[in-house]
Amino acid sequence: METCIINSPLGFTKIVGDTDGISQVTVLNSEEKLTDIIPIELEDCARQLQEYFEGIRTQFNLKLNAEGTDFQKRVWEALAQIPHGKTTSYLELSKELGDVKAIRAVANANGKNPLWIIVPCHRVIGSNGSLTGYAGGLHRKQWLLNHESPYKQLALF
Repeated sequence: METCIINSPLGFTKIVGDTDGISQVTVLNSEEKLTDIIPIELEDCARQLQEYFEGIRTQFNLKLNAEGTDFQKRVWEALAQIPHGKTTSYLELSKELGDVKAIRAVANANGKNPLWIIVPCHRVIGSNGSLTGYAGGLHRKQWLLNHESPYKQLALF
């Protein structure tokens, strides 16, 4: 597996993958040494993330290879279908997956998503519209939702 550390507006970001695909993208809560030369297997992912943060990219086109249970992978596939700039709730996601009673399992799988931003778990909110748990921190979730919102608020001052 190849690894690199890049910088993003939300902190240092670790990308892991190989020729089989990207297996992990995580935001780190500490400073790390940035990678001088990004491995060729990770270059496209690093470029697409940069384009996302620049507001140029709204969809990712990457070969993914995340490890998880069959259920987790089904949840992550459903997450990947949430359009840029839109949100859904854990309840709606569990209904979409065919079992409204699986809401906790869906939330748990959402929290174990190893592909930060690429698989947009930040687009899942509480049924009442509240920001609920987010492995990267609620401040990052809010930033991502604001970044993707088609309604940009200009500064008042």
